[in-house]
Amino acid sequence: MKTTTAVNATVTVCKPPQQPIIPDRSIFLAGSIEMGKAEDWQAKLTSTLSNLDLPYHLTILNPRRESWDPSWVQDISNPQFRGQVEWELDCQDRADVIAMYLHPDTKAPISLLELGLLAKSGKMVVCCPEGFYRRGNVQIVCKRYGIPLVECMDELVQEVVKRLEESPDKTHIDEISSSHTELPGLYCID
Repeated sequence: MKTTTAVNATVTVCKPPQQPIIPDRSIFLAGSIEMGKAEDWQAKLTSTLSNLDLPYHLTILNPRRESWDPSWVQDISNPQFRGQVEWELDCQDRADVIAMYLHPDTKAPISLLELGLLAKSGKMVVCCPEGFYRRGNVQIVCKRYGIPLVECMDELVQEVVKRLEESPDKTHIDEISSSHTELPGLYCID
């Protein structure tokens, strides 16, 4: 199944297990997924960004895997599960901006773990609407580490675009090293 979609001339979407080539700027979409509980906010954000007239090429790294199997054992010994988690960690390391959306109807424990891991990265923008059960914790972490915290998707888009514009231009192709993963050498390219 092909999970990469060239949306327009300036945006490429990459999903696991494919390893992206990032020719310019990139954004990782962190946050609530919990199938059936969270809306597909990643698709909405991708659509909005794809319809902007961006002066650079944007690679959107979306962890919402098309072929996710909820029966996979969530253990390091499971190659599919391990590959998914390593893809996400590698892409978070490489991304210029990490946009996190915490949907009020979800618990998002892995997203909260990622917030803790990435709080000092300087790459994060967080959207945590009222109603998220740990909103107070998120507010405090964001304030302490200077992470922009917004209330809605429109504000998230504005902050993401601002952060992407501030990102330095890349002068070379930035490939995710496959030395930490056992993923096939597939690439997301136009």
